[in-house]
Amino acid sequence: MVYRRTHQVVKRLAARRSAILAAARDAAAEGGMAAVQIAPVAVRANVAAGTVYRYFPSKAELISELIAEVSRDELAAIRRAADAAPGPSSALAAAVTTVAVHVLSQRKLAWGILAEPVDVDVSVSRLASRREISGEIAARIDAAVRAGHLPAQDTALAATALLGALHESLVGPLAPENLDDPARLRDAVQTVTLLALRAVGVMDARARGLVVQAVLPAKALVGA
Repeated sequence: MVYRRTHQVVKRLAARRSAILAAARDAAAEGGMAAVQIAPVAVRANVAAGTVYRYFPSKAELISELIAEVSRDELAAIRRAADAAPGPSSALAAAVTTVAVHVLSQRKLAWGILAEPVDVDVSVSRLASRREISGEIAARIDAAVRAGHLPAQDTALAATALLGALHESLVGPLAPENLDDPARLRDAVQTVTLLALRAVGVMDARARGLVVQAVLPAKALVGA
């Protein structure tokens, strides 16, 4: 007779996998990707190291899935914020604002997802993550162009350029320090959002209005 997992067994296995990923996320948020090691993650998740290997046969697979999970959360948050906006231009502003808050809320984790050197190959997962986020930004730019709010442009290239600017300015080596203060964080988010809107062709006065109206997501987005 073929063994079939019961619903409770499936739920238990899924919960254990989620606990392992949550432990890996917490470790990365505190110490970067260098802190994502099988044994410490197992301790955080309250499971044996062998159990971690059962779900993720290698550290590369664990980190790759962590990158994918964090990116899925970010993409969902971007879409929620943009879909709740009243028009295509405000949707673009909301999308950019959400990306900025995402990377600023836990910068060690964001840097780990983006570019921190690791001793295993996670380039495929990183590239997929960036492609999905860039594609969402491109879709929002395209909607604003089609509505006549922005000039015609290569929306894919524009989105890639905006995403690169956001990441470099907020979590790269040249990013400003001391952004734990909520007022400074808000200023940084609004500054990069204004820059992004101007870059794709929003007139200054209109761009400033969109920035002021944009609702900042909860700061804990990355760790959600």
